[in-house]
Amino acid sequence: MAARQPGRYDSVAREWLALAERRTAHVIDLRDSGRWRHYYTPAELNEVLREAVRGRDEWARIAGLSRPEDGTPA
Repeated sequence: MAARQPGRYDSVAREWLALAERRTAHVIDLRDSGRWRHYYTPAELNEVLREAVRGRDEWARIAGLSRPEDGTPA
């Protein structure tokens, strides 16, 4: 398989990835601290956490920082 060529928007994708990572960290902090109970039901918290992780993984893929077939860093 050919190596991925750097794209002209890679820096933008990395900025969105950083934002997605901060969102994921925030949701994890809510979960770990117990503050989630003020905002979500248990099912809603699980869905928000899944969305945050899914978004982070997708931005990592777009930025070329993970391999889609196994999820390991490129």
